[in-house]
Amino acid sequence: MRPVNLIPVDQRRGESAQLRSGPLPYILLGALVLILVGVTALVLTSNQIADSKAEIVTLKREDAAAQARAERLAAYTQFRTLSEQRVATVTSLADSRFDWERVMRELSLILPSDVWLVNFTATANPSVNLDAGDAGGPLRATVPGPALALKGCASGQDAVAGFVTALKDIDGVTRVGVESSELAGKDGGAGVSGGGGGDSSDCRTRNFIAQFNLVVAFDAAPVPITGGAEGEAAPAPAETASSESSEESPEGG
Repeated sequence: MRPVNLIPVDQRRGESAQLRSGPLPYILLGALVLILVGVTALVLTSNQIADSKAEIVTLKREDAAAQARAERLAAYTQFRTLSEQRVATVTSLADSRFDWERVMRELSLILPSDVWLVNFTATANPSVNLDAGDAGGPLRATVPGPALALKGCASGQDAVAGFVTALKDIDGVTRVGVESSELAGKDGGAGVSGGGGGDSSDCRTRNFIAQFNLVVAFDAAPVPITGGAEGEAAPAPAETASSESSEESPEGG
């Protein structure tokens, strides 16, 4: 039998159907998609560039404002630095200053009634040269900082020892050195050992009176900074005091 196609001709598909238009529409569609993607990417990139430029402008504006504030505050920073430097200088000067007034006041309080001074020298360091007699002597050179050099007389060696003990009660005293302590000769006046005898400052008017040279050291006190060249100690301002006793030497026999 011969097959018969009962589908109407206008609805048939196959050899008699209209031909398709081919790949051209797909190509056009792809091109349009690519163009759309490119335009979108270009717009996004342009927006990012614009945002970056705006951010740069904002950052430059903030940087300029910060620099302006820093310039306005620079005077305060300089003042603070100068203030700190001056405070450090004053602190250094205060630390290196020695309170001689306090020492003299305490010395007057502990000075026994049977001891009198004929020479009192206070120096900040041993490099200070004074025309103040021979108080202190070589023993003063062993003290690098402030020290007192005392020369005087006492009614006996026991009184000298008591005075040495009393000197240690002065605030800041670390040691008391005895340069010499000599009794008068049998006839009074110069000592028998010859140390310091015969000079005008000899206060031994009786044979039981002892003349002494003492050095009172303040080793814990800061040593003043000298301004001399390296290896040389520049002379520091000397603080000196000399006292002549108005007391009569003890009478005895």
